[in-house]
Amino acid sequence: MRLGYGLNIEQTQKLVMTPELRQAITILQLSALDLSTYVEDQLMENPLLETQEDIMDSKGETESLAAEENPTNEKWDVDWQDYFHDQDEHRVRQERVVAEDKQRFDPFIASAPTLLEHLLEQLHVQKVSVSLSVAEYIVGNLNDNGYLPLSLEDIARETNVSLETAEEALALVQTLDPLGMGARNLEECLRLQLSLLANYPPEFPEFLKYLADLAAGRLQRISHALKIPLSRVQEMADLVRKLDPKPGLRFSSPGEVRYIVPDVVIEEIGGEFIILVNDITVPHLGINKAYREVLSHEEGTDTRKFVEQKLNAAAWLIRSIEQRRLTLYKVANAIVEWQTDFLRSGIRHLRPLTLKDIAEEIGVHESTVSRATAHKYLQTPRGIFEFKFFFANSMGRGHNSDSNITTEEIKLALRDIITSENPKNPYSDQKLADLLKGKEMGISRRTVAKYRDELGIGATALRKRY
Repeated sequence: MRLGYGLNIEQTQKLVMTPELRQAITILQLSALDLSTYVEDQLMENPLLETQEDIMDSKGETESLAAEENPTNEKWDVDWQDYFHDQDEHRVRQERVVAEDKQRFDPFIASAPTLLEHLLEQLHVQKVSVSLSVAEYIVGNLNDNGYLPLSLEDIARETNVSLETAEEALALVQTLDPLGMGARNLEECLRLQLSLLANYPPEFPEFLKYLADLAAGRLQRISHALKIPLSRVQEMADLVRKLDPKPGLRFSSPGEVRYIVPDVVIEEIGGEFIILVNDITVPHLGINKAYREVLSHEEGTDTRKFVEQKLNAAAWLIRSIEQRRLTLYKVANAIVEWQTDFLRSGIRHLRPLTLKDIAEEIGVHESTVSRATAHKYLQTPRGIFEFKFFFANSMGRGHNSDSNITTEEIKLALRDIITSENPKNPYSDQKLADLLKGKEMGISRRTVAKYRDELGIGATALRKRY
């Protein structure tokens, strides 16, 4: 066999992931708020980018800029002169819209206090004899639920105080609002909240020792242990539900966003659904025209190469943002057409839908739809939903029917059945499966248990009343 070198030609297909393509994919996946932050970062990095507000505030000459003639005797790799001309015309339209809407007021959003801020504020207004620094140390180590993961010995050692001082500081923290702060376990957390109950049975503090049995539905065991009737146990179980097992979760975490800005808004006007892509939080971008002179007179220089590079990046960013807006609109429009019955009549009319269905309808790849709908919200006449809510899984209805139902419809039917059951004799999961089968919703007992858990509904023993 002879070995040697040779040349041959072959044709292959491959996807080259350019930086511009990566940026377009990234922008498509961003929510409205994340895109706003991303654009702000790009404005800091690229001197050629500017917002429409900057454009109108610069010299107030947008009308004359739009009328400026484009030179035709210069040759560019990219026709930037046409781009500038198009931008001028768009700029004038933007200025007129803003001028007409000059009196509008933007909403003010106040961030909710964090748990740490809320507790420290209470500590600093109290006149106490214990060391505030130790109490502050305890507050700073509470987890998101408001529980203290450290032992008193750890606290005393880390703060260089006696065990008695650490106990006094913890006792102070446990008096702060909301009650339950600084608890070491669930039982202690609930005990700290007993003052919130107007009247509770004398056995209630002892009852809190049996929380594990309560969670497992072993009410008979609690009844025997406390030597009280089952009805009394049930009464105290109801009282426990009035207390908060995780009081710290009422407060925001540092940097947490506690509100949702929908990426698309759907309104029904005159029987027709109107779709609006909500990009009000995203600055409207343009390109700084001061750099036109560099492109005209600095040919072949490093300065011109830098400006052209930044100009390409700015134009691609603007194009990518517009493509995101157009893709979002197409996806939302396809969802509206598919789920019109749901929008008008409610959850029972939610149709089975997949990413592939939408992709085929708007002529894009399935992955594009996935990216466009990721972590985004849709405001509809029926409330605010994640985009993924509308992609409902389908299940066959019966054996001799071609119609389908969604898992959401099954969950709704399951909730209705459990709501109407006799609380003294609740249905088992197998019985629930049989009842759903009678409604042509044939699912297994294990699936019933799964959906029940997702709905936050307890098992048979936990639902039983005495």
